[in-house]
Amino acid sequence: MRKIDLVNSIHQKTGIPKVDVLVTVEALLKDIKDAMKSGENVYIRGFGSFILKKRAAKVGRIVKKNIEIKIPEHHIPAFKPAKEFLQEIKSTNFTEKK
Repeated sequence: MRKIDLVNSIHQKTGIPKVDVLVTVEALLKDIKDAMKSGENVYIRGFGSFILKKRAAKVGRIVKKNIEIKIPEHHIPAFKPAKEFLQEIKSTNFTEKK
């Protein structure tokens, strides 16, 4: 599902104009990004958490040139689903798409 599919689905279910739904979805995503940029985690009850994971500094290697490089400590975004959400997904019987 793409963002436009999400907007269309919300529009059909609520009757809110697509433009308003798009603005709302964009604002939600921007607020999540801004919170994570400032080092905050975002918790949405019943859905999940957008969290920052800390990666330790390490030494990497460029194999072709046989050079060691230092990779500094950094943070990466991650999503951790809520228990209820995870249970819904686990109990769903998916049919494969081809």
